[in-house]
This record gives sequence, structure tokens and C-alpha cells, in this order.
Amino acid sequence: MDTRLDQETARWLRWDKNPLTLESAKQLIKDGNKEELQKCFGARMEFGTAGLRAAMGTGIARMNDLTIIQTTQGFCRYLEKQFSDLKQRGVVISFDARAHPPSGSNSKRFARLAATTFITQGIPVYLFSGITPTPFVPYTVLHLKLCAGIMITASHNPKQDNGYKVYWDNGAQITSPHDKAISQAIEENLEPWPQAWDDSLINGSPLLRDPSASINESYFEDLKKYCFHRSVNRETKVQFVHTSVHGVGHEFVQSAFKAFGFAPPEAVPEQKDPDPEFPTVKYPNPEEGKGVLTLSFALADKTKAKIVLANDPDADRLAVAEKQDSGEWRVFSGNELGALLGWWLFTSWKEKNPDHSALKDLYMLSSTVSSKILRAIALKEGFHFEETLTGFKWMGNRAKQLIDQGKNVLFAFEEAIGYMCCPFVLDKDGVSAAVIIAELASFLATKNLSLSQQLKAIYVEYGYHITKASYFICHDQGTIKKLFENLRNYDGKNNYPKTCGRFEISGIRDLTTGYDDSQPDKKAVLPTSKSSQMITFTFANGGVATMRTSGTEPKIKYYSELCAPPGNSDPEQLKKELNELVSAIEEHFFQPQKYNLQPKTE
Repeated sequence: MDTRLDQETARWLRWDKNPLTLESAKQLIKDGNKEELQKCFGARMEFGTAGLRAAMGTGIARMNDLTIIQTTQGFCRYLEKQFSDLKQRGVVISFDARAHPPSGSNSKRFARLAATTFITQGIPVYLFSGITPTPFVPYTVLHLKLCAGIMITASHNPKQDNGYKVYWDNGAQITSPHDKAISQAIEENLEPWPQAWDDSLINGSPLLRDPSASINESYFEDLKKYCFHRSVNRETKVQFVHTSVHGVGHEFVQSAFKAFGFAPPEAVPEQKDPDPEFPTVKYPNPEEGKGVLTLSFALADKTKAKIVLANDPDADRLAVAEKQDSGEWRVFSGNELGALLGWWLFTSWKEKNPDHSALKDLYMLSSTVSSKILRAIALKEGFHFEETLTGFKWMGNRAKQLIDQGKNVLFAFEEAIGYMCCPFVLDKDGVSAAVIIAELASFLATKNLSLSQQLKAIYVEYGYHITKASYFICHDQGTIKKLFENLRNYDGKNNYPKTCGRFEISGIRDLTTGYDDSQPDKKAVLPTSKSSQMITFTFANGGVATMRTSGTEPKIKYYSELCAPPGNSDPEQLKKELNELVSAIEEHFFQPQKYNLQPKTE
């Protein structure tokens, strides 16, 4: 065994006080299981802007009691440097319902160990006593003016994973260079502090506060400001089915419906209670579409409900499906829901603000791989639209900047079914989105319209925006690099491709290198990142396609869109054209045979 591994495992045996992960490490050493040792002890989990995300188990590459203590010690020291009033203001910590019995890991235990770290240093901790949706953490940071927030969750990842998500004092997720500095601080504070393992000492501590009751109350009070048609909601005949997919969402969505004057939605009984085993789904990710929604459709058919609302396990995302007249269920894409919510929030705002002068301070945001439909609505209606890099950390931070300049940020969304409908949470929130979609559906029903019909009306008025996204799986970083380098050197002379099959390319933006040929100085406007791959191609036919690597999964993703001008286009013809464009991109740019890429499996 190499010395680095020896050092890591020796320290582990000295420091780990969790009997299960300690035993598991001893067993690996005893068995001389090099491959598994390398996996668990070869490299520490990387602390990025999304915090940590990894499987639970023993070792520095896994989420467990010791790595939670080490991470929090580093984060704590960094916060002490950044905030002179940390001991007055404090931090908030919450957790989802994940658990991994073989390693004695669970989200609540991780949250308690993190709280212990801060409290031993004299820092107040607002620790929720029970599970909450992820958006409750950024909400609490802003509401109580705290220095930071930590959410223990792996969102919609497979059941063996957990994560550690961090918010700054502005209520948004951290951006670089905070992540680098926190990583550095973790490395400098690896040895557990004297009381690190004794989480019983926080029980009676005056520094421990439980914000559950007060935050629950104020969150739903704030949410009521986004209810525009309480009388319609009370009377509506539209019925809803809701699933929290074995996660945290159930009681919070019930409360949101109550806040809006609705009868409660029918909950899918097999999925409404938190269960870390996620027994009824292969992946607990409503983005994967119909498979996750099978039980919801069955319940909806039984109760004659027309609309299904599905949250992911930490309730920061939302999927929506509507029963069509044909009897088929239509699952809306994130882009389609972005169009519906954006249109609805603007329409509701306009009714309350007939004076047009306020338009100049009105903003909507979306990420650069999401549909440009908000841009089309903004152009026609006269408000501002901005795009950001992929991920809500960018939209949350940009929204905060705009709000601090006195602007009104009405809505932000990303195609990965994430929506920020109420700027009191500067992150995606599946609880508020669920009830706002319910109100929209109820309002439309009074006009004899369905969500699908309204979506079509939006496309006719502002121009069809047809999107298609998917991914290939690739576990080898070298291969991924080769594939992207090939696109940057397509003709062997350091040039990008000029065509893709029969499709002519009219523009290229490469956010890995910072190149953008649409800018006079050929420099990209959005921030660039050498550590992740991302190239956007604009086509002469009005198509746009982005290829990028995922920050949290072994995937190369692509996002494509065809935008038509307003007026009556033929959506079927546009779909056909987009499908052909996507096929050309897969064949010529991905070259799955050459690079041995696994396609997405349905």
C-alpha cells in the first residue's frame, strides 16, 4: 500500500469514534482490499460551490460522522474570519430524512454533529428539530439575518448518498472563491476538536435554538402574499394529487394549500411519509418523468384528479403532469413550467400594477441552458430578462444584487424543474411552486382552459420554444476532455466546427475557455470556468444547443432549443427539425461509439 493511504487510514483509526465506520475501515485494512481502500481513502470529497455530495460510508471520500465534523470545523473557522459578529448572529442547520444504517449515518445525526461544532465555539445555532424542505434554510438565513446556513441533503440522488449544502449570509448558495477557501480551512482543521463527538452537550445549551415553529409560521405568512385568487381557490372543482416521493414535502405542501385557501391535495399514501429506502421508485428523481409518477397517476385516475404535483425528496424541485382529453398524462418539462409560471407571475403582477413605469425595475432570470421563453415574453412586455450560468447559486446571487439595487425580481427558473417564484427564498423552492401552479390551474379552469391550452396560447403569443435535453453517461474524465478538445480542434487547425451534419453553425460560445464569437472582442460575458466543460452552438435555423459536464453526476448533458418568432408556427414541423438537429449533434459531436458513451436509459 502507498504511504499516502497508510497515513490516511492511520489517522482515521485514531480519530473515528463511530463504531460502525471504524469497524468497516479496520475490516478493509485487514482484508487488504486495495480497490475499496482507494475508493474510500484515496481522495477527500471535494468541497465545491454545491458543498459536498457523496455516498455514506467509511473514509475521507464518503459522507460520515468524521467527515461531517471535519467539514464543519473548517467551515466554522472560515466563518469566524469572515464575520466579526458570528457569535451574535449565528447559523441555521436543517436536514432531510436520509439514512444509511450500515454506517450509522443519517441526516439528523450529521446536523447534530455540525451544530455541536459551532456550539463548542460559542456560536448560536438555529437547529430545526424535524425535517424541512431545503428552501427553509435560505429562508431562515434571510429572515433571521444569520451568517450562514447548512442543509444536510442529497436532494434527488440515489438513496446511499448524502450531502452538505451551504448558504452565505445573503441567503444564496456560495460561489467561488468561498468554496476554495472553505476547502483550505477543512484541510487545516482535520483533527476533531475535544468535544466534537459529544453531541449530548448541545441539548441544554443556551446557544441551541429551535426555529421550527416560528419559521413555519412566518414562511406561510410570507407565501400568502403570492395568493391572488383566494375565492377561486376556495370554490375550485380542480382536484390535485401530490407526492413527496418518500421525502420531506408532504406536510409543507399541505400547509401551503391551506395558506392559499385550498382543500388539501390527495397525497399518494405509499409515498407521503419519509422513507430513506425510497422503496417504490428506482430513482427518487421526478425529473426522470413517468416512472416516478406511476403511483400518482393511479391515484389520480381513481380520484378523478386532473393534475399531479410531485416534489423531489428535499422539496426544492417540482414536476407537474396534467391529464389530457385523450386520457393520456402529459408531464410538463421544466422549460414548459417555466413558461407557465413566468407568464402567470407577470400577468398577476400586471393586474396589481397597471402603471407601466414600474416595468423598468422588473426582472426575470433563467440559466443559460434553460428555454429562452422568458426573454421573448420580456421583449414583448417591456420588463428585463437576464440569463446566468447554470445552477441556482448564480440566479440566487444575481437576484440578491438586483434586489439590493431596488429592483423587483419576479421569477427565476432552470430547466431542471427548479423555480424561484417568491424572492423571500433566493433558491429553488418546490413548496411555493406547487401551490402557485395549483392556483394557476384553478384560475384557468374558471375560463375553461387547461394548463396545456394556456401553454399553447403563450407559445402562439410569444413564439414557439421547443426544447429537448438528454445526456450520455461517461465515467472517464480523460474521455470527456478528449471529446470537448475535439470540438475545439475540429478541423485539426484549432477551429470549432462550422456545420453539424446539414446544419450551419452561426455562433459559438465556449465558457470553459472564455471565447464568444458574437462579442466584438470575442470574449464571453458570463463567467468562465476551466474546471468544467461547456460549449454553446447557435445555428442558422434559430436553434441553440449547449453541451456541458455535470457538477454532481458522471454525465455529459446537452440542451437544445428551437425558437420561432411569434405568430402561428407549425409546432410539429419545429419538433421534427429539432429532432433532426439533436440527432446530428449526437452523431457528429458526441460520437458515442468512438467515445464509448452510455446513452440515457428510459
